[in-house]
Amino acid sequence: MIGKEIIESEPIPSAKVKKVLEDFSDDNQLNYEQNITLNHLARFKKYSAEDSEEIVEKLQDEFGLRARVAVHIVDLVPKDLADMRLIFAKEPMKIDKEEMEKILEFLEQYDVEE
Repeated sequence: MIGKEIIESEPIPSAKVKKVLEDFSDDNQLNYEQNITLNHLARFKKYSAEDSEEIVEKLQDEFGLRARVAVHIVDLVPKDLADMRLIFAKEPMKIDKEEMEKILEFLEQYDVEE
């Protein structure tokens, strides 16, 4: 990575990464790292790529969450308050129990893919 410079960094949901890799693999041969990543992403429950982007946007707009936290929520698919507490454990912005419950209720509107 000598001579490489990161110009911009943006968190994106794993469902979007999976979709990009699958689309890329239709026309190209995936390298080792790309294959490992695609296999890893196929193992976990997740929202669809479209739902993921919509959820991230709404979490940022309606709940005032940072993009990184919203992406973590989408990627980890929390099911209860214990999961939510783990996501927010290292966040400087503290969120109360009622707000976490509202986020969980909001997430229940979306289907999770196996």
